Amino acid sequence: MSQLVLFAIDICAVVLLVFGLYFPRHRRRDLVVAYLGVNIGVLAVASALSSSNVGAGLGLGMALFGVLSIIRLRSTELDQHEVAYYFSALALGILGALGTTSVWLNGGLMGLIVLVMFLGDHRRLFRRYRHQVLVLDSAITDHVRLVAHLEQLLHARVHAVTVQRLDMVNETTVVDVRYAVVERGLTAESVPSARTGVHR
Repeated sequence: MSQLVLFAIDICAVVLLVFGLYFPRHRRRDLVVAYLGVNIGVLAVASALSSSNVGAGLGLGMALFGVLSIIRLRSTELDQHEVAYYFSALALGILGALGTTSVWLNGGLMGLIVLVMFLGDHRRLFRRYRHQVLVLDSAITDHVRLVAHLEQLLHARVHAVTVQRLDMVNETTVVDVRYAVVERGLTAESVPSARTGVHR
């Protein structure tokens, strides 16, 4: 009976994770199927192994290895928050299958996972911070001038810049930039930046 309760909690938790948190915030339909499939698949495999003579640790380890390989070898790029949702769906499935411990403990851990994802992926958390890869139409070799140009272009405070490609022939610079959008009433010059040598 306790195992069925855990199954029900897992289904409710993954539905809340996918349809209550992930899809309304990120709108990727293909990953909805992936998260649901990972969760139910791990739940089914772990439950079957826990009631068989096969070593549950070995079987579950192989299942996790397969899931992580799928995540790592995907042809389309995944953002870090999408990887976090993968691990959350996977962890919910494992907790739902482990009926040897307390139902309340496993249920509480499932609730904790959903709560952490709700808070950690909330739009208001670090909402001014951005990350982009930009292609500039000029080749800029001086770091100070590059930061100044990016701050003027983005109307933001640049925190970190990595030059990925510098093409002196075609006069282009590809940069990975992390920055914070400047609030109204402030300018990028009014706040300490990378140009002053201050690390933020």
